[in-house]
Amino acid sequence: MQDEKHYGTRSNWLRAAVLGANDGILSTASLVIGVAAASTTREPIILAGVAGLVAGALSMAAGEYVSVSSQEDLEKADLAREMKELEEMPEEELKELALIYEERGLDSGLALQVATQLTAHDALGAHARDELGINDITQANPLLAALSSGASFVFGGLLPVLVAYFGPLEQMEYVQYGFAVLFLAVLGAIAAKAGGSNILTAVLRISFWGTVAMVITALIGHLFEVNVA
Repeated sequence: MQDEKHYGTRSNWLRAAVLGANDGILSTASLVIGVAAASTTREPIILAGVAGLVAGALSMAAGEYVSVSSQEDLEKADLAREMKELEEMPEEELKELALIYEERGLDSGLALQVATQLTAHDALGAHARDELGINDITQANPLLAALSSGASFVFGGLLPVLVAYFGPLEQMEYVQYGFAVLFLAVLGAIAAKAGGSNILTAVLRISFWGTVAMVITALIGHLFEVNVA
């Protein structure tokens, strides 16, 4: 029997990695475009890109760690409360588990039999999975999320910085926009492929919102009419 492909196992690191890379490309490119719109030399553009890259990566990693840690704390609190309830009122918890299986389509006798056997095997695991929705695949991992997000932000943000360094100064805004859309489209395709979703939809979505962000940033740079030398 051939093994089936399941993409849910990738949800934790894939979400953080895609978010980090997307923010790295978009925020750094937008920052470079905004400065390029008000600059006549290359140095301020590169400096802004590098500063945005470093600050963004650290902020992304820290924010992801704090956010996922909060989720982990909630999960641990739920598990501790469930463990206490299993110790204090096991019969009620057994009935509660059986009711969950009844609501999923089992008749009452079979539901109680399944609940009894699962409780005997691993009571907390059964309640965590079927009552709380917590399992090994979806359980929060703050360190993995932070590392994935921060590293992918660095990778994504480095691309616009390289364009700022090697691209023509006179057309910097347009070159940055073109490459940023290309980078975002490739990222959207890779993320869709890794997640088993529609590639065209992902590419169009990420390209559209990336364009909106960069256009707004460029307009702000032009509106201030400040020359950065």
